[in-house]
Amino acid sequence: MSPAKSAAIFLSVTVLCFFPLIKGNSHSQLLTFASALPHQAESSPSSTLDFETYRTQIEPIFLKHREGDVTCYGCHSVLQTRMKLQTLDSGSNTWTEAQSRKNFDAVSKLVVPGRPTQSHFLLHPLAPDAGGDPQHTGGKFWKTQNDPEWKMIAAWVLKASPTEASATPSQSQPPLDLEFFRQRVQPIFLEFRTGHARCYSCHTETNNNFRLQKLSPGLSSWTDAQTRLNFQSASRHVVPGDPTTSRLLLHPLAPEAGGDPFHSGGRQFFSKNDSSWVAMSEWVMGAKAEPLTSQKTMQSEPDALIYFVNNAADTAEAIDPATNSVVQVISGVEVPHGINISRDGARLFLSSEADQALVVLERKSGCVLARIALSGRPNNLTMTKDRSLVLVGIRSAPGAVDVISTDSLKVVKTIPMTGEVHNIFLTPDGKYVVAGSIEGKEATVIDARTLEPVWSVKFDRGVRPMAFETAEDGSTKRIFVQLSGYNGFAFVDFAKRAEVGRINLPDTPGGFGILAGRSAVPSHGIGTQPGGKKLWIASTEANAVFAYSLPGLELLGHVDLPKTRRPDNSVLGAVPEWIAFSIDGKIMYVTDSGLMLVSVIDTDTMKELKEIPVGQVPKRIYTLPIGSSSR
Repeated sequence: MSPAKSAAIFLSVTVLCFFPLIKGNSHSQLLTFASALPHQAESSPSSTLDFETYRTQIEPIFLKHREGDVTCYGCHSVLQTRMKLQTLDSGSNTWTEAQSRKNFDAVSKLVVPGRPTQSHFLLHPLAPDAGGDPQHTGGKFWKTQNDPEWKMIAAWVLKASPTEASATPSQSQPPLDLEFFRQRVQPIFLEFRTGHARCYSCHTETNNNFRLQKLSPGLSSWTDAQTRLNFQSASRHVVPGDPTTSRLLLHPLAPEAGGDPFHSGGRQFFSKNDSSWVAMSEWVMGAKAEPLTSQKTMQSEPDALIYFVNNAADTAEAIDPATNSVVQVISGVEVPHGINISRDGARLFLSSEADQALVVLERKSGCVLARIALSGRPNNLTMTKDRSLVLVGIRSAPGAVDVISTDSLKVVKTIPMTGEVHNIFLTPDGKYVVAGSIEGKEATVIDARTLEPVWSVKFDRGVRPMAFETAEDGSTKRIFVQLSGYNGFAFVDFAKRAEVGRINLPDTPGGFGILAGRSAVPSHGIGTQPGGKKLWIASTEANAVFAYSLPGLELLGHVDLPKTRRPDNSVLGAVPEWIAFSIDGKIMYVTDSGLMLVSVIDTDTMKELKEIPVGQVPKRIYTLPIGSSSR
């Protein structure tokens, strides 16, 4: 084989990537894509096509040097394409008869005898304007059907008699199902696979043959119209019924598993047993899915899930209140602090202390969609009532609140504060945001419309979690505030803009905080039960949650939390952190950070119903609407 031919073959393989075709690149014809042929009938190798004509007139075309000094042979002898050519023997510039017959069989499968305009072999390298396929990454060799090569091949096809198999469209190629693509294949393109960039990151660019539509601002999935365009693009790169020659599956598959030699997007699949590869294979084989209607979707999901973060891990978990069991574990957000959800229930927003970022994830799959850099180390977060803005407390000095648009996914404002912000809450009426500072010993009220601080209240201790009481007209009546080093809570009159009282929690039970090293935070976790009749306060010192009546703030009782006995016979409490409620308020959830549990408590009987094992150091817990209640 000549050096020029060897160089062409080498170059054609090494530049191959996941369908990019750079406009203006003189080497664009190095890329070939016979496996992406459209869905037409295939003839049988036992057709009446003439072998001798093929060998003397057609087969030499495969060795012809074209623009860029490339040949059909350069790619079709090394890649897993539908038209796989046999490798020439060393030192030979033509095929043996046995090799030619194998080539003939491969080509015959791409020809409909007697029908040139229905034969893939003639249509794929033919220009679209002349009736050819939309794409052929090996280039368009024939601009018109008057090209001498095209006419010669067409004459060969015309001389063959149509077989019974070619008289009607083949039934061996299953149709590709749009709904299966939408549900099982398309989400793969948004997945973050460990050590890899997403398919979406590159394939939304115009220089790719396999082109994905760009997501609309603020959306984490494609619209129906965009999905149909993605479906069309993906369909051009598969052979229905044959995953082993479909480029969509072979190109990102590791060579050791039968994939292409090179993919500039990396080896996304190391095995054909990869679940994503299997899903794509099932689609190519004709698997079908039931159409999903919005009604079915709503019926299949609860109105809300109980989400919480594991502060000493990179995970967040979700509990289904219908079963009180963990139904989802999301990973990839290191040292997560706060969590909330988009208006449509499709995206989650988590603040990552380790990355100093707001991480946006697709809720169902857990795929990371964006990481938004913040002005400092974040702590808790909240959202405006219409969920158009995320407000993140910045713990780094001097303290701030970063405001992020859920549409643009950009920081649109940073509100300076007089102290580092730990926790941040939206008032029940949605009119104000309240930011608490441990270091500044202050709670600052921010107008949710103007995003400007309007008043603040000072304390003698650091501000910890807060809860709210609503007046009859829906406005905010009181703020209940937990404080550093205080086993109780303070309450602020919202109209007076001042602290008006404090309540100490009972002395018994007690004695649990010292062993856990939490004497500086004896009481942590507070929440107003839906319905507004009870206020619940968690106490590390008491290893219990206490219930107080509203509005009277009379003690109603307490619920003991789990504990464990150490080898030295000392007793370690649960170290409760946060409180959340089911939508109807009948069930309370308490994160037990010391025991890696979530306690499930009946708020009427004041009895613990269940202890759910969870991840490392569970803390902030929220009831997030995902069904009809989120709309």
